[in-house]
Amino acid sequence: MDRRELPIGIMDSGLGGLSVLGEAVRLMPGENFIYYGDSANAPYGIKDKEEIRQLTETCVGYLVERGVKEIIIACNTATSAAVNSLRETYEDIPIIGIEPALKPAVLGFPGGNILVTATELTLREQKFRHLLHCYEGKAQIYVQPLGRIVEFVERGLLDSEELTAYLEEVLSPWTAIGLDAIVLGCTHFPFALKQIRQIVGERTAIIDGAAGTVREALRQLERRDLLTGRSHGGIVETIQSGSDGEWLRRAKELLDTRK
Repeated sequence: MDRRELPIGIMDSGLGGLSVLGEAVRLMPGENFIYYGDSANAPYGIKDKEEIRQLTETCVGYLVERGVKEIIIACNTATSAAVNSLRETYEDIPIIGIEPALKPAVLGFPGGNILVTATELTLREQKFRHLLHCYEGKAQIYVQPLGRIVEFVERGLLDSEELTAYLEEVLSPWTAIGLDAIVLGCTHFPFALKQIRQIVGERTAIIDGAAGTVREALRQLERRDLLTGRSHGGIVETIQSGSDGEWLRRAKELLDTRK
């Protein structure tokens, strides 16, 4: 089979990576995609690094067995724990990770007040500490764990009063310093964009890493001459590790919001 016709594999700990899948479908509408959500083991952000690495390797191994030409790890936590070892294991398959979009935030607001939000594990990993070190002194950078958003997305509670109350409690104190930008360092977080916007106001830019990640995936395919060449008509397959039919319904609804 022509490798150009193989699908692009995307994995996440659950539903969050659908924000990346939606961007990928928008930018590469002629490509085929297999999305694998590890809902049976979500959330990843509360687990230790070794367990996350093993879970991520299992998910990626499944996608490799299905036959993919590229893999996008659409999870900041999984990227931090496993992307380097996976690239060593699968040298012939481009593996694209995701990280908090701090660079575009700093370039857009040099010297400004920037809040980076992510899961607890992402924020304490060396990969993020190195990223933070690269931009220290170029802006006032603060960090805030927001891992509970993952639970609300996975449970389909985006319109709940509980989510609004949680975000109000955590984010409202930050508005007093005059935030220029908030970086959404978890692929689940963009699904709470409406609620976050209500709290921080219109003045604060909200930045996530999906677009940059997908552009890098596109560049890697172009470099290897692996694009289908089609401008439309790609097929999207969505799979989960659990057996919850409700998950698939929520996945479709969330993906529709990203079109």
